[in-house]
Amino acid sequence: MKYSFRELLNLLGICLRGKQAKPAAPPALVEQKSTEFEAYAASVRADYEEALKMLVEIPSVSVDPERKADIQRTADAAVALLRSIGASAEAVKTSGNPVVFGEILTDPKNQTVLLYNHLDVQPADPSEWSSDPFKMTNENGVYRGRGTTDDKGPAMAALFGAKYAVDHKLPVNIKFIWELEEEIGGPSFDEFINANKARLKTDSIVIADTIWVSRDRPAIPYGLRGLQGMLLRLTTAAKDVHSGTTGGVARNPIAELADVISHCVDAKTGRVLIPGFYDDVRELSEQELANFLKSGFDINNFMRAHELKSVRTTDSKDAARRIWALPTFEVHGITGGYSGPGIKTIVPHTAEAKISMRLVPDQNPGRAAELLTNFVKSINPDVEVVKLDGLRPYLGEYGGPYYQAASKAMARAFGREAAYTREGGSIGAALSMNETLKAPVVFLGLSLPEHGYHAVNENFDWQQAGGGIQMFCHYFKLLGEMK
Repeated sequence: MKYSFRELLNLLGICLRGKQAKPAAPPALVEQKSTEFEAYAASVRADYEEALKMLVEIPSVSVDPERKADIQRTADAAVALLRSIGASAEAVKTSGNPVVFGEILTDPKNQTVLLYNHLDVQPADPSEWSSDPFKMTNENGVYRGRGTTDDKGPAMAALFGAKYAVDHKLPVNIKFIWELEEEIGGPSFDEFINANKARLKTDSIVIADTIWVSRDRPAIPYGLRGLQGMLLRLTTAAKDVHSGTTGGVARNPIAELADVISHCVDAKTGRVLIPGFYDDVRELSEQELANFLKSGFDINNFMRAHELKSVRTTDSKDAARRIWALPTFEVHGITGGYSGPGIKTIVPHTAEAKISMRLVPDQNPGRAAELLTNFVKSINPDVEVVKLDGLRPYLGEYGGPYYQAASKAMARAFGREAAYTREGGSIGAALSMNETLKAPVVFLGLSLPEHGYHAVNENFDWQQAGGGIQMFCHYFKLLGEMK
């Protein structure tokens, strides 16, 4: 039995508010105007908001083993959403979390596009939020809740764009991958891709999980930084000891790790001091840097959006280069010793530093880990260096037919030409899909810095969502016109 979209939401336990007129019968396939896509987006706004609310209120926190049932609930809801627009869909089992796969097939001769989003989210502490992170609020088109912008909101914009393509019989094949492990590094994603290569075959890939620099200027990234995580551990005694009776003789592992770290990075400038670290960094062209600045990047707006009190550079050009085209060395935490109130006068016996290096083309995670390990051992041979999973940087080529179509779609939907940028973050799925499926990747994200990726009070808004729905309508139409 086939249910309407709103009937489906009712079956899934969503209380719908108000009434909405039924959309007119799909017109014949003719040249569309932007106003038609605007009208369509407005007509599905209530459905979009209810679908997003349903997903946000399932706490799909992939890092928490106790949320396994919620991960499965999310997968089931996602399958139902895909089926509601006419797609065939299933939750594909893996050795980890399932991956939701769906497809809308028209004709093998038509262009095929594979849409990727993820539906798992970061943890959220309710005590830090202004509202329950897993109860979505809607304040005049501003949607607050964990996952609204990363990445459930953009995923639903793509879904409703695809619904338009189905309803209006656009000549394009659309496939969906909704991952549920992205926030933990996608340990089962390669397994899924390799086991399903035949049915994932596509002409191009779209990832809607990236951030604009400014609401005033759409951005289409073409590169991502890679990542190499490391742990530095040092144990110097069997137990914590009294700092009065042993201080001056006993080694302090926290202090020694701090010394090692100070040799690895200049904390004031961010310059990585590991010998050979910059040898493989690909030089950024002046044209690329000019494109970065066309995105509207401004250091003052950047600081305001991320609530930064001070930064390492106040020059916008320098900052853009640092975020998108230079590697980093970051210290995420140092553990060991006493962390309670006041002071406990002990010398700790063990300590651990959590490190990561963001990498850029043409750096290799294994090589970066080797350089760090050798350098740390030369400074303090007692430090244990543990290599975690790594991810290579990704760099695509902009200017091909898919990027041209993406640029046109963004401009028509948002009224401004898109700027070509890179992303400072990492998306493991981009590299996996590009290499395994041999298809170009286009990044059509909709999030803004102020939406708060991974932050408290994460939010999304209708201006971006409605524009995103229009953008995907345009994009699918342009794909349908390709030969």
